[in-house]
Amino acid sequence: MNRLDTLFNSKKKNLLSIFTTAGYPQLSDTLLVVKALQDSGVDFIEVGIPFSDPLADGPIIQESSTVALENGMTLKLLLSQIVEIRKEVALPILLMGYINPVLQYGIENLAKKCSEVGVDGIIIPDLPMREFLEDYQSIFAKYDIKNIFLVTPQTSEERIRFIDEHSSSFIYLVSSSSTTGKKVGIEGAEAYLSRIQKMNLKSPTMVGFNISNKESFESATRFADGAIIGSAFVKAIAGQADVALAAKNFVRAIRA
Repeated sequence: MNRLDTLFNSKKKNLLSIFTTAGYPQLSDTLLVVKALQDSGVDFIEVGIPFSDPLADGPIIQESSTVALENGMTLKLLLSQIVEIRKEVALPILLMGYINPVLQYGIENLAKKCSEVGVDGIIIPDLPMREFLEDYQSIFAKYDIKNIFLVTPQTSEERIRFIDEHSSSFIYLVSSSSTTGKKVGIEGAEAYLSRIQKMNLKSPTMVGFNISNKESFESATRFADGAIIGSAFVKAIAGQADVALAAKNFVRAIRA
């Protein structure tokens, strides 16, 4: 069974996921950071594939992608790092990236490799849902790789129902129409999140964008199964001599 299935079958509330950019702050830090996140009580981890034009991401994650690319991080290298990560980390791991590097690698090649190295799912914000369903869904299913769909405050109820019908894992609820890290907290998103909560979707839900501390995490998890923190975490490990300690301290503050 896919690790995400196991997680969501066993734990229903207050799930915490952390996003970290692969190869950041240093090229070899991916293992250190992911291991520290597991040790500090995170439920699953998103590892960002650095890209030169990450349209959905704000300046903090954009800068981390630039640094990681300059460090020499590639999708091929990241997948080889996950082989080593899997020797020490049992948590579900997702890749988050944009369609260009995924297409360059090859959709089926990537799904097959993810299955081999222990990646459980992929988030591709700029992959149209209809294209996924028509061209790639069978490939992802063949290798038991979850594709995560996103919902925004502008998504209609009809489309949310359609996404829920075709989702094989959790649905990513984007809390804001802005890019990541633009503001702190989910103020202004409560009505939208409450509306989705009342729809009683079959799929688990995770809130992302602008979750940055204990307060905003707890606010988000009032409406969903859990929350995802990205920009605030990336900022917290930037320039740290001991990235593992910085990662642990960040998560402990959320979980305190």
